[in-house]
Amino acid sequence: MREKKNHLYVDSNERSILLHSLVELKNQLIQQGRSTDCTDELIFKVVHASIKKIRVELAGGK
Repeated sequence: MREKKNHLYVDSNERSILLHSLVELKNQLIQQGRSTDCTDELIFKVVHASIKKIRVELAGGK
């Protein structure tokens, strides 16, 4: 059975906050002596994610 894929669309500011938060989480896990494998994988995915331009239309707007 195939896994369901989820897509997350963020702007450059949100991407920066996301990366900063993941690095902070990784540092906390290192201090606690816990594994950082999952966090490393997420950081890698965010850094290497393709950039797509999308058009956003506001409801009832011009």
